[in-house]
Amino acid sequence: MHGVRYPVVELRQYTLRPGQRDVLIDLFDREFVETQETAGMAIVGQFRDLDKPDRFVWIRGFASMPSRAQALASFYGGPVWKAHRAQANATMIDTGNVLLLRPVTAGSGFPPPAAGRPPAGHTAPPPSRVLATICYRDHPFDEAFAGFFDRHLRPVLARAGAAPLACFQTEHAENTFPALPVRTGENVFVWFAQFPSQAHLSDHVAGLEHPGRWQDQVLPALLESLTSAPHQLRLAPTARSLLR
Repeated sequence: MHGVRYPVVELRQYTLRPGQRDVLIDLFDREFVETQETAGMAIVGQFRDLDKPDRFVWIRGFASMPSRAQALASFYGGPVWKAHRAQANATMIDTGNVLLLRPVTAGSGFPPPAAGRPPAGHTAPPPSRVLATICYRDHPFDEAFAGFFDRHLRPVLARAGAAPLACFQTEHAENTFPALPVRTGENVFVWFAQFPSQAHLSDHVAGLEHPGRWQDQVLPALLESLTSAPHQLRLAPTARSLLR
């Protein structure tokens, strides 16, 4: 799942029917992990949104935009999706909240996982948490913003226990698989951080709310360059999520 190997990433946020998230997660972890990877993509992680009980978030990566088209056509035209799509689709209200992303630099994609994926049938989710922070502005993010992030945000976040694991920005290439829509006309910068537990995540969030360099200097400078306050996704990995 190295960022250089998978320079195209989808961040997918699905709104599900009430009470159906665990149904979809059980199906996904059982049927849609290895089968998608066999088709030529990487299933980076799948999560419960801690703030929205009917939101399922997942990430997958591709080697290129052309290979993305091939991999998606192979999977969605293949026997596994055909066998289970009715059950999967029955859990879903909206699947169009998809950000198409690329690493900010060649080395800023997801690093190799610390451990392998738990085997099929594993049902105990880990205690770890992932925080995704999404920034928006009305023009593309550039090297100047990336430099600002590395000089000012990254050190403060690291000291607060949330060293950025990976950083991405909008991939503006044309959607090579239009059967699955993605959000267009937007400019985002997204970073991910890992935490060993919910307590560590809560301590991080609370710590940034106190007066200090983040509140007094870094956050005001960040907000000056954005069109809105950053949006955060507090994520709990599923039992078989590789990113955990």
